[in-house]
Amino acid sequence: MTRPRRVLIVDDSSTMRKLIRTGLEGDNRLEIVGEASSAREARDMVKALSPDIMTLDIEMPGMDGLQFLERLMRSRPMPVVMVSSLTAKGSEAAIRALSLGALDCVEKPRFGATRSTLAHLAELLFELSTSSIAPRRDRLRPKKVPQANDFRWNGKTILIGASTGGVEALERVFSEFPENCPPTMVTQHMPENFLTSFAVRLNAAVVPRVRLARDKMRVEQGEIVIAPGGHYHLQIDADEPFQTNLVIAPKRSGHRPSVDEMFLSAVPHASSIVAALLTGMGRDGAEGLRSLRNSGATTFGQDENTCVVYGMPRVAADMGGVQEAVPLPKIAARLLLEASSQVSGVREVEHE
Repeated sequence: MTRPRRVLIVDDSSTMRKLIRTGLEGDNRLEIVGEASSAREARDMVKALSPDIMTLDIEMPGMDGLQFLERLMRSRPMPVVMVSSLTAKGSEAAIRALSLGALDCVEKPRFGATRSTLAHLAELLFELSTSSIAPRRDRLRPKKVPQANDFRWNGKTILIGASTGGVEALERVFSEFPENCPPTMVTQHMPENFLTSFAVRLNAAVVPRVRLARDKMRVEQGEIVIAPGGHYHLQIDADEPFQTNLVIAPKRSGHRPSVDEMFLSAVPHASSIVAALLTGMGRDGAEGLRSLRNSGATTFGQDENTCVVYGMPRVAADMGGVQEAVPLPKIAARLLLEASSQVSGVREVEHE
């Protein structure tokens, strides 16, 4: 049996710390090694106790949780799950935390839902405690963003699926897309309200236009559309390769929106598809990526060394769906190269 995962609880409320501790102590896969009421205490405990994973509140005296998270990810990166009332309903604080490197956001337990919330938190902490967290750098602005006149589109569509760690990974990839990038469609595992906030944040941070997909939308060059989630999966129309269909259907591979739903719907257009599967738990997207590759698409998987969670790309690779494993800093360049009719200029985005 593997050793229990070592958890550090960080919250300025002693009542909340006690509630979280009590809820987690019933899971013998977890060991609570410490509690901190401030960022300074948390910093010292990280050094002294070497926890595997941390729960972190946002509202704290002195340095708040987001400021601490940003410093932590630069100096001593480790798995962090935000537990805060400010991460409810897809708030900007939640998306900011995910962008800074937090692996997930959980709303603080509410009256009547405490047991289910803490059971979900325990499962997350166990699953994410072994995640690989690389030292964070300023990933939103690359050394060189390709200019529109450096990129000539060859008519191919880019599809990207992601889950845990995907917010930061997608920001990195799209920060290197030019204004006239190929039509791009994304399925990221997140609740509906989170996806709304994410689209707004990403649109303000990168050069192409970013918005949530609508039903029967034609995705143009220079646009990135994100599956809206909720009741819908995002699919590509069987007859129109640049048209989106929003389909009401049960979860697939445990998710809605599902990467497999998007990838499999694109198989009729495989010869004009470039697809990538990024970091995430589970196997969603693996079947679809294999089908796309077998039908003539170009397919990439994020490599193990740069994945926060090497789950979805690993399963896809094992199934034969990954044509090439690519480290995160080079994924944008590979996608653009395959969707370009002009090699010069696109290669300039490759760096590090």
